[in-house]
Amino acid sequence: MSDNKAWEVDTCRGHFNNVLSVLFHPKHELIVSAGEDKTIRVWDMAKRSAIQTFRREHDRFWVLVAHPELNLFAAGHDNGLIVFKLERERPAFTVYQDQLYYIRDKYVRQYDFNSQADNGLLSVRKLGSAYIQPKTLAYNPAERCVLVTTTSDNGLFELASLPRDTSGEAKDLNTEGKRGPGSSVVFVARNRFAVLDKTNQTIEIRDLNNTVTKVVKPPVQTNEIFYGGTASLLLSTATSVVLFDIQQQKSLAEINSPPVKYAVWNTDGSTVALLSKHTITLANKTLSHSSLIHETIRIKSGAWDDIGVFVYSTLNHIKYALPQGDNGIIRTLDQPVYLARIKGKNIHCLDRSARPRTITMDPTEYNFKLALVRKNYDDVLKIIQTSNLVGQSIIGYLQKKGFPEIALHFVQDKKTRFELALECGNLDVAMETARALDRVELWSRLAEQALAQGNHKIVEVAYQKTKNFDKLSFLY
Repeated sequence: MSDNKAWEVDTCRGHFNNVLSVLFHPKHELIVSAGEDKTIRVWDMAKRSAIQTFRREHDRFWVLVAHPELNLFAAGHDNGLIVFKLERERPAFTVYQDQLYYIRDKYVRQYDFNSQADNGLLSVRKLGSAYIQPKTLAYNPAERCVLVTTTSDNGLFELASLPRDTSGEAKDLNTEGKRGPGSSVVFVARNRFAVLDKTNQTIEIRDLNNTVTKVVKPPVQTNEIFYGGTASLLLSTATSVVLFDIQQQKSLAEINSPPVKYAVWNTDGSTVALLSKHTITLANKTLSHSSLIHETIRIKSGAWDDIGVFVYSTLNHIKYALPQGDNGIIRTLDQPVYLARIKGKNIHCLDRSARPRTITMDPTEYNFKLALVRKNYDDVLKIIQTSNLVGQSIIGYLQKKGFPEIALHFVQDKKTRFELALECGNLDVAMETARALDRVELWSRLAEQALAQGNHKIVEVAYQKTKNFDKLSFLY
């Protein structure tokens, strides 16, 4: 460039009206442009071609801006503005025993939870578009192979074997024969996987050579398939989830649910969490018993604790859900994370840049509530004696669930202690707090409760305190 001249390096053609705003993508070799033709276009700088186009029916775009840190863009148009992102931020991952298999920058990686060793195993750069991250990753421990899917080109999958030696450099895939179309793909047995053809509404069962061995027609209009146990699938429809037996080709059970995005099984395969945009359905393996948790903020991910509690993340919280549907907050988050494993006080997760993280938490509250639900009163007593579990929410929970006698252990406020003591029939505590407060109405209620229990000694004291001599003479 000189004082009066600049040389044109590249031209991207496609807009058919004035281009009003252009910016370089902060992380990728992309250009984003907006114009009066009512479109936002994303350009590949190397190929000089548009790879994505977003249109509005009636509004021209005037300005574009990129967030300095997050994967967000904003565009102003005739009637307002939109905030959008160009790529999914949830990394594809799966957990097997103490290993986390995940994809970062189009490389399959293995992370050991114990040693924290993190190794690149395999490149999947050739799968789909270079700018669209893989959607799901499934691991087959028997054959040490993975299934990777992407939303690129209406859905593609790739089956690849992982190297036994994890110390070397990640190799590029050379398995063209083990690719194929399919937006939803899952292992169903040691040497079989299922591929959903959404357009034709068929499910292909393939072997590890990617050869079709069976074609099954699902009994319902299916949008996604998930592992449902050996030789079984969970079929997600717009309004329900169906447990489908592949061998018998018949539905075994069905529960109502919004469209399910992820299915998370616990370690022994006895319980599954079905994650939708704003709901979680906890169900047993036959779908015969379930409970529903609803969130106003989008649900991001979840994992099972060893004791049977489902821990899940939203945009700004980590929460827990008990099997019967009770839930609560564990901690707040600055940035969303994707939960991989819960072990004791440690939450193993991936952040938005697909980096493994470990977050510590205090599981006392949900351990306490679970012990109550399961009637493990020894554990309840142990937690009461060894923890500082206090607060109005716990007291309210105990009252609501019918455990006022346990709530007494947490309450210092005299009036609340009196109410709880009456509720659980603990007349000694009720009398102790009535003496401390010394109000006529409290003594009257205590007399009534003591009379119902036949404790004439307390009735007598209460009548004396209220100067109710008529009833006192009758009592004598």
